[in-house]
Amino acid sequence: MNANTLEKLKILANAAKYDVSCSSSGTNRPNSGKGIGNASAWGICHSFAEDGRCVSLLKIMLTNYCQYDCAYCVNRRSNDIQRTALSPSEIVELTIEFYRRNYIEGLFLSSGVVKSPDHTQAMLTKIARELRTVHKYNGYIHLKSIPGASPELIREAGLYADRLSVNIEIPTEQNLKMLAPDKDYSTVLQPMGIIRQGILENKEERRKYRSSPRFSPAGQSTQLIIGATSDNDRQILDLASGLYQKQQLKRVYYSGFIPVNSYDKRLPALTTPPLVRENRLYQADWLLRFYQFRVDEIVNDTHPDLDLELDPKLSYALRNPWLFPIDVNKADYEMILRIPGVGVKSAQLIISARRYGRVSSWQLQKMGVVMKRARYFITCNELASPTINELKPEGLRRLFTEQVNEKKKDKTYGQLKLW
Repeated sequence: MNANTLEKLKILANAAKYDVSCSSSGTNRPNSGKGIGNASAWGICHSFAEDGRCVSLLKIMLTNYCQYDCAYCVNRRSNDIQRTALSPSEIVELTIEFYRRNYIEGLFLSSGVVKSPDHTQAMLTKIARELRTVHKYNGYIHLKSIPGASPELIREAGLYADRLSVNIEIPTEQNLKMLAPDKDYSTVLQPMGIIRQGILENKEERRKYRSSPRFSPAGQSTQLIIGATSDNDRQILDLASGLYQKQQLKRVYYSGFIPVNSYDKRLPALTTPPLVRENRLYQADWLLRFYQFRVDEIVNDTHPDLDLELDPKLSYALRNPWLFPIDVNKADYEMILRIPGVGVKSAQLIISARRYGRVSSWQLQKMGVVMKRARYFITCNELASPTINELKPEGLRRLFTEQVNEKKKDKTYGQLKLW
């Protein structure tokens, strides 16, 4: 790698760091021996996968030149920053060489919009096509879909990429128009609909012809910026829920607003990203996807924002004390999932185990139920712990808040001891 390419790599990799919609691959493409690399279903990103592996990818932009002037973006047109671009052949060479050196397991490629959406999308697609057809690269590829690009280019990109994503960024169209006047919801949602339709058609086609090429087998995702506007958590979760249902997205990512353009008066005067709120939204998102919760159960008109002190599931239980305690030996699966401290796997184990006899608190603990939390919301055989009815929601909230504060103190003290 020459010095010029290395300098470009530093600039463009740094420019791509604000996009958090990196994800596990969700697709499986084993190496047949005729190419290089393979895509594993467990994940490609800078994180720990489900099986414990730490996996990585080359996360980079094709260029940080951009014709748009979005208030929240470091690469906005009006910013005076160092600009550069890599050619498609340079991106291909970097990906192959990094993979051969075992630096990466895949490619996450985005770009600023240059010349036109079609021109930018065509270059991104060209890179994926060359990796697949010329170099026989079987590893994971995540491409950005450019809003406003033609349907033909997006469909072609889906034939080479494992996952496509188009970022909505701002939860409401009114605020999107205020911060990003060059964008609107119609141009963002259009490629989502094209990708969704392509995935559905491809599934039907592969039922008839197993040799048909796969279209974006890991689905599509998007990103929402949290804290850049006054949108509350209900608006954010309503949008996310709609995207899961209508566009069948695999993931919605929540990114705490990072104040990179503090001079723009349209943006809030934040000094640090709202990381606690970001974490609560991920927890609420998990409840929507895996715990059969509805948005209005998590947030509503009375409580439009998530509780920053307690996780959404515990907050829901404290706001609805009349539902508890729940008898784990009689309640249905949906109600068991609503017990704080009970996960999907432990709920399934409870349903299976009680066919053979009554479930005890000792068995619940063996199943992975967090009894320190769950015992206040359940009844079973010999459990004599006071429930939410005796302790009252206010008392339990005080108890759990004190436990959280104690953990924070212990963590801080531990860090001080290390230093």
